Amino acid sequence: MLIVNAEVLVGKFIGVGDGDTITVLDADKTEYKIRLMGIDAPEKTQKFGDASKQALSNYIYQREVSVEYKKKDKYQRKVGKVILDKQDICLTMIELGMAWHYKDYEKEQSKTDRDLYRQAELKARESRIGLWQLSNVIEPSAFRHK
Repeated sequence: MLIVNAEVLVGKFIGVGDGDTITVLDADKTEYKIRLMGIDAPEKTQKFGDASKQALSNYIYQREVSVEYKKKDKYQRKVGKVILDKQDICLTMIELGMAWHYKDYEKEQSKTDRDLYRQAELKARESRIGLWQLSNVIEPSAFRHK
């Protein structure tokens, strides 16, 4: 589902900061930092931080993606839904157990996406895949505030 009133950036995925931050290179060779909308991946220093980063990289490295975005965050990154071959990569990261549904910002999502992301996280938790294998997972937002 397209984000209403969104702008769309099309480019090649060329780098990953962590499981929810990527770099995209457009046709004019301009680099853009992208914060994946609706998810919060483990920090680099958290358990599963490297696994989350690697999963994202493995999935879309050197592939052309579309980013549907409406805003920038405080670091001036575009915050958007990343699409590869009509597949929502943000949702995929949750389904793989490599990210949380970022509930602090869920109001910025469509109701459909909120529901899909919430259900995907619940299913990943119940299936104990990815980071949900751990007994004491700490949401990245709580980890950052320590």
